Amino acid sequence: MPSKQKPMRYGHTEGHTDVCFNDTGSCIVTSGSDGDVRIWENLDDDDPKSINVGEKAYSCALKNGKLITAVSNNTVQIHTFPEGAPDGILTRFTMTDSSKQKTFRGHDAPVLSLSFDPKDVYLASASCDGSVRVWNIADQTCTKSWLLLQKCNDVINAKSICRLAWQPGTGKLLAVPVDKVVELFRRESWDSQFDLSDASITQPLNVVVWSPCGQFLAAGSVDGNLVVWNVETQQCIERMKHEKKYSICGLAWHPKHKQIAYTDNEGNLGLLENIGDVEKPNDKVASAVAKDYNDLFDGDDDDYLSGDVIEPPSSPKTGENEDDADDLMQPPGHGRRAVIDDDDDNSLDIGLIKASSGLLEKEDDGDDQTGGFSALPPSSTQQPFYDGPMPTPRQKPFQSGSTPVHLMHRFMVWNSVGIIRCYNDEQDNAIDIEFHDTSVHHATHLPNSLGHTMADLSTEAILLACESTEELASKLHCIHFGSWDANKEWTVDMPKEEEIEAICLGQGWAACATSALLVRVFTVGGVQKEIFSLPGPVVSMAGHGEQLMVVYHRGTGFDGDQCLGVQLMELGRKKRQIVHGDPLSLTRKSYLVWLGFSAEGTPCYVDSEGAVRMLNRGFGNTWIPVCNTREHCKGKYDHYWVVGIHEKPQQLRCIPCKGARFPPTLPRPAVAILPFKLPYCQVETEKGQMEEQYWRSVLFHSYMDYLSKNGYEFDENAKNQAVKEQQELLMKLFALSYKLERESRCVELADLMTHNVLNLAIKYASRSRRLNLAQLLSEVAMEKASELAAAQEDEEEEEDFRKHSSAGSSSSATKWGQLPGRNVQQDQEVEDDEETDACEEAEETLEVHKEKEPNCFSKGVTSAEVTTPKPVLVASSSRGRVNPFKVSSSKKDPVVPSGKVLDNMTKYSKKTSSSGSRAADKQNPPVIKPLTPKPKTKQASAASFFQPRTPAANPGEKTVEEREEKAGNESQEAKVTAQENTENRRPKTGFQMWLEENKANILTDNPDLNEAEVIKEGMSRFRMLTSEERMVWTEKAKGGRVSDSAEDKKRKRPTAEEDEVKQSQEQKSEDTNVSKKSKPLDPSTNNRLSSFAFKQS
Repeated sequence: MPSKQKPMRYGHTEGHTDVCFNDTGSCIVTSGSDGDVRIWENLDDDDPKSINVGEKAYSCALKNGKLITAVSNNTVQIHTFPEGAPDGILTRFTMTDSSKQKTFRGHDAPVLSLSFDPKDVYLASASCDGSVRVWNIADQTCTKSWLLLQKCNDVINAKSICRLAWQPGTGKLLAVPVDKVVELFRRESWDSQFDLSDASITQPLNVVVWSPCGQFLAAGSVDGNLVVWNVETQQCIERMKHEKKYSICGLAWHPKHKQIAYTDNEGNLGLLENIGDVEKPNDKVASAVAKDYNDLFDGDDDDYLSGDVIEPPSSPKTGENEDDADDLMQPPGHGRRAVIDDDDDNSLDIGLIKASSGLLEKEDDGDDQTGGFSALPPSSTQQPFYDGPMPTPRQKPFQSGSTPVHLMHRFMVWNSVGIIRCYNDEQDNAIDIEFHDTSVHHATHLPNSLGHTMADLSTEAILLACESTEELASKLHCIHFGSWDANKEWTVDMPKEEEIEAICLGQGWAACATSALLVRVFTVGGVQKEIFSLPGPVVSMAGHGEQLMVVYHRGTGFDGDQCLGVQLMELGRKKRQIVHGDPLSLTRKSYLVWLGFSAEGTPCYVDSEGAVRMLNRGFGNTWIPVCNTREHCKGKYDHYWVVGIHEKPQQLRCIPCKGARFPPTLPRPAVAILPFKLPYCQVETEKGQMEEQYWRSVLFHSYMDYLSKNGYEFDENAKNQAVKEQQELLMKLFALSYKLERESRCVELADLMTHNVLNLAIKYASRSRRLNLAQLLSEVAMEKASELAAAQEDEEEEEDFRKHSSAGSSSSATKWGQLPGRNVQQDQEVEDDEETDACEEAEETLEVHKEKEPNCFSKGVTSAEVTTPKPVLVASSSRGRVNPFKVSSSKKDPVVPSGKVLDNMTKYSKKTSSSGSRAADKQNPPVIKPLTPKPKTKQASAASFFQPRTPAANPGEKTVEEREEKAGNESQEAKVTAQENTENRRPKTGFQMWLEENKANILTDNPDLNEAEVIKEGMSRFRMLTSEERMVWTEKAKGGRVSDSAEDKKRKRPTAEEDEVKQSQEQKSEDTNVSKKSKPLDPSTNNRLSSFAFKQS
């Protein structure tokens, strides 16, 4: 099995470090220049126990449950292990000698390293004077001395610390690192036995260490190389290079496994596993496995095969050598992979023996056929063996923003309101509360006599909870400092054997989740409110405003994954559940580490892999990753501890933790700010970057829609600015797609644009003479205008319905009650809606024309258009908006049949799809003839079409045809406009016909009313009519073609259908002549340019 090098992790501050294992190898002990000794359960331990032994710790050792350290105050100290309690000072280096210590004199410079002989006879030492000496411990004399090292005046100037080592057990060899080789000296004779070297070693070796068996020798160099030799064969079996080529100054071999722990002079800890070859199996096991299995069974074994004893096909058959079998029997109490016959004490499972011995040889195919085991039925006495995915231990409950409970000094909570610290040591057991904004409340110091372990903090209260004891129940304690009461505290005891596992605070309420799978809700003043059950054990919970979010275990996860669910509910006046126990998305093999809300109230959470996810309310309450803190970490074991999330500005506030998952309480950690970044593809390209910016802006400003929907106040200017930024990004993407000649992508982007930006896109395409693209964009604009008008109409209908409902039962209810049946009532309601729609359209169009502000299409508006009489406007608006951009063409032009479709789309009502409306269209098709385009007048119409509410001041662009027309055509354009208003019309409704006849009466009763007020008064009077009267007017409207427009009333004569057709034909021929005079292009080119430039958008 090849060796495996695990990534190094941060252990201590920069400087000299040392490492060792405890006697059983269950933990790793390191010491460093920060004066701490840390006890690691394994390399992945994120919370190692720390023992401070002094200002600097130079070396450490474990012996008989005692931790011995050498520190910078010239003392060797003893601490209990693993408690870390001081157990005295072993010795102190002073000028005077003690009777209990021995002194070896002879070195002329500081000593670099020491090593005791395993038999406690000799002591080896290396010094800065360049010598390596062997001392006799009994008489304190120097037995042997070699001059092997380069001389220096101090340890810090030495090229190598020369950590030498005796061979374990016998002490037969002494290994000394000398420059780039390891010299081995034989005991007693002190002759140089041989040298160990390797080509990969290019810098001096720093430290050597023997394996516990004495067979292997490892050495580390000052440039980060680690080499392992087999001493017997003098062959190099492992080579490893440090990740950053730091000097290796500490090496320790695991007492049982083939692992080496090493440290460098930057304070990092590493581990090298699976060193060397796999050990050889036991001779007895090898002989048993090596047998020929074809002759295992004879005739006497038939009864055995016919019994209930069944072995899996993968396990080999029983051996004949019963004596060997007795020696190899599995101890009682261990599980077996095969069933052993109860009557045969000598039966055994060779497969189990091979598995335990590490011998993984494959049997021949013929072995499986011997005895015919594959055809035997399964046995009822066979013990099952599971070899599938293993279940993941469930994550324990935790409080977001807190550090582990076992720490003496810890954070109970750190959130956007403040910090709560807990101190539990010999001197004090207290809680300190600090507010970020001191205007909320002053800092508070509380005694912690009840042993509170959970806390939460809001702008109006402090919530604490403690576990139960033998005498006391689990308690929930609240300090409502926002109250005006003299007694601001209250406490609630949980029922017997019910433990509080998570708590949180909201606006006016507090909640706790208990071990009984219950969530208990209280008011902030202490009134008990709702109680509801959770589907599984709670993991964490968080509150913000009226929102409560709870995460719990939905089931058991497998292969390192947690199986969590989330519930999100609102606890306001209208209590409702937003997220109904949906699965919580986590990164593979990760767990939840933070749960909360952004400062604006959007639910968020963070997993152990650094993925930050936020709820996307605009996409079905799904979770979207918005940041990965691991991308900002420098080391593998560095983490960011999240303390808050803000959407405006976009900030992830967290604390960097080097080599740990959480920060210490002292010194006060500094908060860092990380940017958000959605995981879109190809963000290094311009397209991907703008796409990420656009969708991130949409996501992080969606909270404004939530606030608006729930009646909260928000900054309108900020929302408008966000929309502006989003539309600018869309326009840039549009231009980029246009340059890449991807017109289909341009149309897709147009779906996301607002009307104003879509107009700019149409002008952009107009400049570039992309006729097809401009036409497609115009169709998109027309669809968006229809959808917008329909949405506005629906809102107005709802508002009217609410007005009817609040009006009382005096008139409307009586009229509805007099209807003969349900179908008649439904028909009448449909008619009322249709009449109301028509009136509202007229009113809306009238308001639009009153504004008279230029926009992107209003550059060519003439004086004749501006001074168009009001009656004309009222009449045209009563027919609804029509297609002002219809293009004239020949009889074979395929654009002509689309006139009817465009007229239907301009009704701006969802009821146009009803059967009655379709029948009316079939019986009375509108008479609309395509006209030759006149750019200036058309642009004026487009201005009123696209911007009914807030017209923009964007000047219109001249098309290709405008540049070719002469100034003398302006008078003709005004004339065409007047005729066009009489031709492009649609049938009137019953209300419009009624209004024309009764308008004079309304003005007589109310002479001060303007046109819009007349229409409103007419609507109210029309609704007061009986259903039969309104039905009569509706039938009149359906019976014939509307012919009396406002322009006709001005001329005091009706216009017949034949006159309209005749006028349109004359106008068509006249316009064709004008077009031919002004544009010397061929007809096909002329038609294409006209369709592009004046297509309705």
